[in-house]
Amino acid sequence: MADAHKLEILRGLIKFKSNTQKIWGVLILLSIVTAIEVVLGIYKPEALEGKIIGMKILNWIFIILTIVKAYYITWDFMHMRDETKGLRRAVVWTGVFLICYLVFILLQEGGYIQGVYQNGFITRDF
Repeated sequence: MADAHKLEILRGLIKFKSNTQKIWGVLILLSIVTAIEVVLGIYKPEALEGKIIGMKILNWIFIILTIVKAYYITWDFMHMRDETKGLRRAVVWTGVFLICYLVFILLQEGGYIQGVYQNGFITRDF
């Protein structure tokens, strides 16, 4: 069964000879992405303080890098690559929908709370 697994990452850009090498390769890839997140979190470059769609560019970068890490953990360590197309889509699209919904809710609630703090009163009454 171990021979049935595909021994490549990054859409075939990097290929490995064994499962052990592939595990180390994915670990290194995830470590690099995490290191980028940590460095950006510590230094917080001034160029990334601008806003896009109501949120700082730096926050969007963190969200995107977190999704990349979640994708590779699911795809390689949970062996989603070797599953049927229907199961892969059910798992991936459910996660994508939930992440988009969470971002929408966070932006809505964060904007509302910021407005309450700035104006000192409730702007909308549900």
